[in-house]
Amino acid sequence: MSSKKKNVENKKDSQLIIRINGKQRDEFVSLCEELDTSAAREIRRFIKQFLKENGS
Repeated sequence: MSSKKKNVENKKDSQLIIRINGKQRDEFVSLCEELDTSAAREIRRFIKQFLKENGS
Protein backbone atom coordinates (compact mmCIF):
# COMPACT_ATOMS: atom_id res chain seq x y z
CA MET A 1 0.00 0.00 0.00
CA SER A 2 1.36 3.38 -0.92
CA SER A 3 2.18 5.88 1.78
CA LYS A 4 -0.27 8.41 0.36
CA LYS A 5 -3.17 5.93 0.35
CA LYS A 6 -2.35 4.83 3.89
CA ASN A 7 -2.44 8.47 5.08
CA VAL A 8 -5.88 8.96 3.49
CA GLU A 9 -7.21 5.81 5.20
CA ASN A 10 -5.85 6.95 8.60
CA LYS A 11 -7.09 10.53 8.30
CA LYS A 12 -9.03 11.52 11.39
CA ASP A 13 -11.97 13.48 10.01
CA SER A 14 -14.81 12.67 12.41
CA GLN A 15 -15.63 13.02 16.07
CA LEU A 16 -17.53 10.76 18.44
CA ILE A 17 -18.97 12.56 21.41
CA ILE A 18 -19.81 10.45 24.44
CA ARG A 19 -21.06 11.29 27.89
CA ILE A 20 -19.36 9.52 30.76
CA ASN A 21 -19.03 9.92 34.50
CA GLY A 22 -16.57 12.72 35.29
CA LYS A 23 -14.69 10.67 37.87
CA GLN A 24 -14.20 7.79 35.42
CA ARG A 25 -13.02 10.22 32.75
CA ASP A 26 -10.50 11.80 35.09
CA GLU A 27 -9.20 8.40 36.21
CA PHE A 28 -8.93 7.20 32.61
CA VAL A 29 -7.07 10.30 31.43
CA SER A 30 -4.76 10.14 34.44
CA LEU A 31 -3.97 6.47 33.86
CA CYS A 32 -3.32 7.10 30.17
CA GLU A 33 -0.84 9.82 31.12
CA GLU A 34 0.89 7.46 33.56
CA LEU A 35 1.17 4.90 30.75
CA ASP A 36 2.57 7.56 28.35
CA THR A 37 -0.37 7.39 25.96
CA SER A 38 -3.43 9.53 25.28
CA ALA A 39 -7.07 8.87 25.99
CA ALA A 40 -7.93 9.42 22.32
CA ARG A 41 -5.29 6.93 21.20
CA GLU A 42 -6.60 4.27 23.59
CA ILE A 43 -10.21 4.82 22.55
CA ARG A 44 -9.23 4.56 18.86
CA ARG A 45 -7.33 1.37 19.67
CA PHE A 46 -10.38 -0.03 21.43
CA ILE A 47 -12.64 0.79 18.48
CA LYS A 48 -10.26 -0.81 15.96
CA GLN A 49 -9.99 -3.96 18.07
CA PHE A 50 -13.76 -4.11 18.62
CA LEU A 51 -14.40 -3.82 14.87
CA LYS A 52 -11.78 -6.48 14.14
CA GLU A 53 -13.30 -8.90 16.64
CA ASN A 54 -16.94 -8.24 15.74
CA GLY A 55 -16.78 -7.53 12.03
CA SER A 56 -16.93 -4.12 10.43
